[in-house]
Amino acid sequence: MKLKTVFACQNCGYQTGKWLGKCPSCNEWNTFVEDVINVGKEEVTRHTRLGNAEKPQNIEINSPTKPRIKTGIAEFDTVLGGGIVESSLILLSGEPGIGKSTLTLQVVDRMAGLIDPQKTVLYVTGEEAIEQVADRAKRLGLKQKNISLLYETSVENIITAIDNEKPAFLVVDSIQVLTSQDIAGTAGSLSQVRYATEILMNEIKTRKIPLLLIGHVNKEGNIAGPKVLEHLVDTVLLLEGERDHELRMLRALKNRFGPVSEIGLFEMTSEGMCEVKNPGERVLANRPQNTIGSALTISMEGNRPFLMEVQALVSQTTFGYPKRMASGFDRNRLELLIAVLQKHNKMNLMDQDVYINVASGMHLNDPSADLAVCMAIASSFYGKAIPRNEVVFGEVGLTGEIRSSFKDNERQKSAQKMGLTTKTITHLTKLTLP
Repeated sequence: MKLKTVFACQNCGYQTGKWLGKCPSCNEWNTFVEDVINVGKEEVTRHTRLGNAEKPQNIEINSPTKPRIKTGIAEFDTVLGGGIVESSLILLSGEPGIGKSTLTLQVVDRMAGLIDPQKTVLYVTGEEAIEQVADRAKRLGLKQKNISLLYETSVENIITAIDNEKPAFLVVDSIQVLTSQDIAGTAGSLSQVRYATEILMNEIKTRKIPLLLIGHVNKEGNIAGPKVLEHLVDTVLLLEGERDHELRMLRALKNRFGPVSEIGLFEMTSEGMCEVKNPGERVLANRPQNTIGSALTISMEGNRPFLMEVQALVSQTTFGYPKRMASGFDRNRLELLIAVLQKHNKMNLMDQDVYINVASGMHLNDPSADLAVCMAIASSFYGKAIPRNEVVFGEVGLTGEIRSSFKDNERQKSAQKMGLTTKTITHLTKLTLP
């Protein structure tokens, strides 16, 4: 076998003999990583038929529905589509310090309490010492005893441990530190990540063991490593949030066993990740009366409506060029909304700095939040408060019209349950404050 070093694009898989800044195939920047491939001259016979090939079957095959394992953490189970499926490969990713290991240990404790006491849950760590994981488990108050810890970075040794322990549930933290002696390259390289994932996937599919795999994210917030990693796994979960705030959002980016429209909301506490059932109550409790520059909106995160508060500050600029800054909201979208306000509402913001913040460290990606941003800016600009129990939502077009948003009926029902009134505006020219 002869090995050759190439550079492969993590986005589309294009290969080249030297590093390139921009991929000529998919036009993405900084996606090339070093990889090792086999360029041996072994003869490959094409169209070779195997003896006992499987025959195609009708799509109406009678296959028993496999039961899901509910962990008891309702928000986690909801994101997965109802629980963990047997022999499923789940990738959990997020920024450092966001709470991946904390949530994982809580899931491990719940799973250990659901399985046969004679079986174990195997937690493989390659980044922390066993003592560190054990200390965190004590702080979180883990109660189950049938949890085994192993420090290992070799894929071959992990497979041996699985053969010996025969666990009912497996956790590997993390895929970026695993290496195999059969593949050249350092830990975290494209070839090592791909090979390690394939070996673990084949093992758990054969033994029907669910696996929770921990992954990292890059500086852009995307899952680190090659795209083939996301293609191989069954479910991709992303834990989002600001480390300076307590709220965390668990989102499914891919799910072969359920929808990707569900999200889970948690709060980071000293006792671990606690579920947040009704985040709207927190927003209303922390919002003072007669607040200038504050507007409420209801964002649809998956199939769940969330009440969010948009805060705006408009002040006289001290420089020649006004600032536009946003936290939790797209800055380019903010500049567009400011331009629409100036055009259709005659609001002069050319010499005003505009700052936007989404309270509690949340992120607003729903287009229906446009109207709330405009209302908050107008409130700060005119110095008039929006009524405390008033909520607005709607997408703002370039011509100033307010368009209806997806699932407006669910937003209306959610507002009524919380005792809020909905203000309807059809065009920015009709945007007025009391």
